[in-house]
Amino acid sequence: MASLQEQFLKAGLVDKKKAKQSQHEKSRQQKVERSTGVQSVDEARLAAQETLRKNAERARELNAQRDAAATEKAIRAQIAQMVQQSRQSRGNGDIAYNFTRNGKIERIYVSAAVQADLVAGRLVIVCQGGTTELVPRVIADKIAERDASLVVRVNKPTTEVAEDDPYADFQVPDDLMW
Repeated sequence: MASLQEQFLKAGLVDKKKAKQSQHEKSRQQKVERSTGVQSVDEARLAAQETLRKNAERARELNAQRDAAATEKAIRAQIAQMVQQSRQSRGNGDIAYNFTRNGKIERIYVSAAVQADLVAGRLVIVCQGGTTELVPRVIADKIAERDASLVVRVNKPTTEVAEDDPYADFQVPDDLMW
């Protein structure tokens, strides 16, 4: 294989005089380095190494961003699949069930049985992509592990009653309208 200098000569990019002059400069520099024992710093080589290092760092950052985006997309797909496979019917839709989402009160119409499941905490409201779906509590817990902002309403019924509560004998109705 021919040296780079010979390849340039064959291609006509440099002439013999320039090639000889560059060879002479290189040999003179090597002679100075041998006599003084100090190697000269090749600025072009250092600049090239620095450029390679920066390019490698940039490539790592881009790969990390691409991997994070792919992971986020996979999580969104998993959540969509879980909601699609396990969503529950709202029933006839004769009872309004109010809940808060993003600081606003929203309403869905459900049957009496679905309302009882929502109040008891067996069903959970999940909002994804502008749609409101009802899913079982187990599925909602799995969705919350991946993205808690999608789970809107989780009722946790309290069975504990304080001993000194004067209103313990009075039941609070769950169907009050706001």
